[in-house]
Amino acid sequence: MVIGFTARKRGGKLLALLGAGGIAFSVILYGSLFYFGFVQRGGVYDGLRAQMAQSTIDALVPQIEFYRLQHGTYPPSLDALRKSSSAQSVLMTFDPSTTIPRPFYYERVGSDHYYLRGVGPDGKAFTADDLIPDVDVRDGSRIGLLKRKANR
Repeated sequence: MVIGFTARKRGGKLLALLGAGGIAFSVILYGSLFYFGFVQRGGVYDGLRAQMAQSTIDALVPQIEFYRLQHGTYPPSLDALRKSSSAQSVLMTFDPSTTIPRPFYYERVGSDHYYLRGVGPDGKAFTADDLIPDVDVRDGSRIGLLKRKANR
């Protein structure tokens, strides 16, 4: 662009302006894609982030259950689960519905049960905005997922 502006030939400035316009267009395009995809709330991408969060938390349940089969107990934390997984597997333990990476809430209860949920916008577990795995846990099931907080 500098050469185009300093050139004495007739089309140099026009070519430099065309190049600068292309660069500006690229910056604006990718900046807006980043903004609408990762920063803005209340748009079409909120639904997609919610779907991704639901599928991510649903995929964690079989991983936690497999950990129990291998080790005889549920993992003490999601970080321990992630560290025990193979290098080839992709295990996401962070809630993709938030702009700030926040891990899913996980709490092992005794040796046979655990809580797993996304804490929602308020950041507190066991409130109305929580994301709960969509797994059918029936009475007598060997799946240790608890969906409701037990009264203590």
